[in-house]
Amino acid sequence: MVDLLLRHDLPLLRGVRAEDLQGLDIRCHLSRLSAWETLFQQSDAAREVCFLVSGALMAIHWTEDGREIIFTRFQTGDHFGELAALDGGARSLAVVARDESQVLVLERDSFLRLIDRLPVVRDRLLQSLVARIRVLTQRNLELVTFSVEQRLRSYLVSIFFERGRLHPGGVIEDMPTHSEIAASIGANREIVSRVLSQLRRDGLIRTGRRRIELRDPGRLAGEAA
Repeated sequence: MVDLLLRHDLPLLRGVRAEDLQGLDIRCHLSRLSAWETLFQQSDAAREVCFLVSGALMAIHWTEDGREIIFTRFQTGDHFGELAALDGGARSLAVVARDESQVLVLERDSFLRLIDRLPVVRDRLLQSLVARIRVLTQRNLELVTFSVEQRLRSYLVSIFFERGRLHPGGVIEDMPTHSEIAASIGANREIVSRVLSQLRRDGLIRTGRRRIELRDPGRLAGEAA
């Protein structure tokens, strides 16, 4: 179990050695998901902490009227599910595979023993939680103060920056669909499509099927605020 946990070079556990985990009774397993398969549902009682090993996952909230809000997309190595593990509450979001994916699932008791034994892991966990609060605070401010166009520009700048492609000619080949973008920024698909078309006519981006090329990052970012 320890070998399975450490073999994937997970950022939360970077530098941790097998001997550091001696006596902790680590229990974990790999879970394989097909595209659009659900790992767990919103309000599930599961308490495991998960790590994305390969593929692409989305965290989604479903409103009472059935609207889908995409909170985040996980990158390889990201961990999630720690809130339910820490407080024993239900899952606050559903997690769905965007593509075929592999997830390392760590049992709650193993996770709690891990952060109790290793201060470096506990510190990284706290830092990630603070970073998430900052992101959610910024997103809330944007929803209150930004127009849909400004939110879309900010979203595009963020996704190019996260992929290391915030430069003229930067290309993303697996761009989220218009519906997914709309669910991420609190808009509807039709408005997102119209704004993207306008940005394309203005020469800021070039688009294709699931592909977007950044042509003028300065103008895109400058008018996002």
